[in-house]
Amino acid sequence: MPEHAQHNFDFESWSALASNDPESFEARRARAIEDAIRRAAPRTQQRLRRLQWKLDQVRRASATPMAACIRMNQMMWDRVTGPGGLLETLVEGRAPTAAPRGNAQILEFRSTR
Repeated sequence: MPEHAQHNFDFESWSALASNDPESFEARRARAIEDAIRRAAPRTQQRLRRLQWKLDQVRRASATPMAACIRMNQMMWDRVTGPGGLLETLVEGRAPTAAPRGNAQILEFRSTR
């Protein structure tokens, strides 16, 4: 079982902390997010930090936590169903496009049959 699957999320504990001590809740939330990013593969950590920054900006700009939640949900669905999203990638059977990383030599392999 992957390490992250072994963690138990205690909703009641987090909820009580958010209600009784919002500053401690935010500190604990920030640590949990940072821990999750550090556990990710090194090649994806920068992307995760950029995503978390975007999510934090949505939270700051939203009038209420529910408004932030709705906006983040829309962002997620845009990545699933929008242009170049997961659904399009699966339907077209192609890998997501990525920026070229430089010059590469193309090798031709001929059949020996």
